[in-house]
Amino acid sequence: MTAFSSYLAKARHWRLLLICLGGILVTGPAGHAQKSVIVDRIVAVVNSDIITLFDLERALQPYAKNIKALRYPAEKERQMLFQVRKDILDRLIDAKLADQEIKRNQISVSEGEIDGTIERLKEARSLTDEQLREGLSRQGITMEEYRKEIKEQLLRSKLINREVKSKIVITKEDIKAYYDSHREKYAGEKKYHLWNIFVKLPAGATAVGKKAAYNQMQSIYDRLAKGTSFETMVQEVTEAGGAVHGTDLGLFRPHELSQRLQTAVKKMKTGDFSRVLETDFGYQIIYVQDIQETPARSIDEVKPEIHQLLYNEFVNNKYQKWLEALRRQALIKIVQ
Repeated sequence: MTAFSSYLAKARHWRLLLICLGGILVTGPAGHAQKSVIVDRIVAVVNSDIITLFDLERALQPYAKNIKALRYPAEKERQMLFQVRKDILDRLIDAKLADQEIKRNQISVSEGEIDGTIERLKEARSLTDEQLREGLSRQGITMEEYRKEIKEQLLRSKLINREVKSKIVITKEDIKAYYDSHREKYAGEKKYHLWNIFVKLPAGATAVGKKAAYNQMQSIYDRLAKGTSFETMVQEVTEAGGAVHGTDLGLFRPHELSQRLQTAVKKMKTGDFSRVLETDFGYQIIYVQDIQETPARSIDEVKPEIHQLLYNEFVNNKYQKWLEALRRQALIKIVQ
């Protein structure tokens, strides 16, 4: 006898037994069987618990609706639905394993804890009790169902605190190693507020065309060098409506610029403008209107931030390993 057959043999509850057999038996008023109508079936067995098709379809429904709304080709939609269905079934299996651990460790949640959690959620979202109930009603959820969901979340949170979070220790060495390997993140940065004046060159421009464009830009550079403000020059070329254009480009970090512009900008101070630069699309002059600098942050300043980042990372890793261990020890059968 297989493990799954053994499970069926042990089923005591009539409804559970009928679901295991593939359907729920509908009977007449006198209790005599009229016909068997399949309304549910098992999709997975997790130790002594089952996951039904109804459970899976209910969890899948919002994701399936979003995927269908994207109107992918039929084959791609089918593949996406298949993968999402698999992911959700895995998540339901993990939830069953967690629930079994909750029972094994006799973890409980009081009505007062549920009340307190709901009150904090209402306060965080500025909701009255009436507004919360109306919102739940629009989603087809009763307050009783909502309280059950909150209870399940609190129980699983307690389980994770017990089995995962309580065993995590972040050392000074961990924090220093992260800081040293992410120096660029904490070294501070510059942002340049740039303007430019440019003339585009058409593809396949001749040497004569390039020379004429360059001369136009050089005459503008000469005027800037004599004291005409860059903003005034931009306004003039814009109003002229010719081949030369000017614009306020906005803020840029150096790495967001092309290599040619990076090289030019790094040597400039606020109020400086470049010489005429040849770029991929034509000639331009760059102007640095402002430089915003963020100072470097020491390890002491960012220690709390790094501690939280590492804590979250360690929790995720340890939680996944804990789940994998539970899966290895469990009897799990996927019913196709």
